Amino acid sequence: MVPDSFSCYLVHKTDNDRIESAVAQRPIRDLPPGNVLIQVAYSSLNFKDAMAAQGHPGIVKRFPHVPGIDAAGTVIASESSAFNVGDRVIATGHELGVERWGGWAEYVRVPAAWVVPLPESMALEESMVLGTAGFTAAQTVASLIHHGITPDSGELMVTGATGGVGSIVIQILAKLGYQVVALTGKQHRHQWLKRLGAARVLGRDALADKGGRPLLSAQYAGAIDTVGGKPLATLIKSIKYRGCVACCGVVAGTDLPLTVYPFILRGVTLDGIDSAWCPDYLRVSHWHRLANEWRIQPPQDFAARVSLDEVGKMAERMLAGQITGRIVVRPVGD
Repeated sequence: MVPDSFSCYLVHKTDNDRIESAVAQRPIRDLPPGNVLIQVAYSSLNFKDAMAAQGHPGIVKRFPHVPGIDAAGTVIASESSAFNVGDRVIATGHELGVERWGGWAEYVRVPAAWVVPLPESMALEESMVLGTAGFTAAQTVASLIHHGITPDSGELMVTGATGGVGSIVIQILAKLGYQVVALTGKQHRHQWLKRLGAARVLGRDALADKGGRPLLSAQYAGAIDTVGGKPLATLIKSIKYRGCVACCGVVAGTDLPLTVYPFILRGVTLDGIDSAWCPDYLRVSHWHRLANEWRIQPPQDFAARVSLDEVGKMAERMLAGQITGRIVVRPVGD
């Protein structure tokens, strides 16, 4: 039965251009158009969501806004032949939580093309422990495998290792038999990263190249970079012949200060990873892998669970660099 109203975390702009946010009740008719209505069981907190909760103009296109680029739940109304009432589904990426209201709500309405069936072996909550971070991680691992990087190729570097993408990548790679070197600025999390599967953990200074040389000693067979900027440039210069770096983040900057030498002398590949508009056939394939051969068993402290009332404070902590692992959002109280 379709309700008349629903609860959501609403971000709005006041008459004097201040950004304010709170849990609010809205009529169901306020949801954007779409042919699948989903009752959200779980969402998650990603860096993009944290910025949306602050009304960041690069993320939020219009106000009022509901963040949440991830949602998992049950179809309660469908005008699409692809989905029936009662189906358990996942919706991530596309315009969800950016151009249109997202998963920090009891309900989302989206086009059927944005919806993926929940894999049979996966629980709804488990899917949001992964969310876009896990889906991105799967794409980066697939990139390295596609470029011929095997466990016998040598060590792999993972930057931003305590974040959502990095911490999931470590677990998948360790499961597949790779030797992972985790890079983090959080010294108190070194042992935690080793519990996730990292063989070695290094501080940020390991990628602090001040010499400006076009190439550095070839140390890593490949890498997954979640930070961008100067660390990514240093990493590319440190990759072995025919290695690959899968890049998916910009928290350390958008500039890439390096020469073409790593690419034309060592044959290094820089593979950009985009999760929002990943083709649907790959989206389904990656979720299947995450539910089966790449399925991870995170430790108990890997993911925290929060309500809509708590998610705003958690978003502030994420922007301050105080979050490790994943945050699952429960729009409806138990």
